[in-house]
Amino acid sequence: MKFSQIEDAGTNLIEAYDASHIRINGRDYLAGLAVSAEQVAAGWGPSDGGDLRAEHIDALLAWQPQVVIIGTGERQRFPEPAIYFALLERGVGVEIMDTGAACRTYNILVSEGRRVVAGLMLA
Repeated sequence: MKFSQIEDAGTNLIEAYDASHIRINGRDYLAGLAVSAEQVAAGWGPSDGGDLRAEHIDALLAWQPQVVIIGTGERQRFPEPAIYFALLERGVGVEIMDTGAACRTYNILVSEGRRVVAGLMLA
């Protein structure tokens, strides 16, 4: 799916996504990644949403977000609650959804100026 162009210089916005890639600021990423308004970290996360581990969440927490969005691929897959308990324990909001919904939600929240980090998987 391709999004309408949003003009916001200096902010990482997701321009398009499908099962094989995510496009941010004109660059295509072909594997999982973490993204915030200021940075993109390629290679984040497991290749399968069912393999999400505490260390993946810890990597997102290092960015000090208000909200974490986790995109688990083409379908929504909830990890064990203990996996994302560190977020809840610190008062960080967390949403787990399919990657398409995660991309759309991320763009909305970052456009509102929220400190959001999205961990996005393709598979």
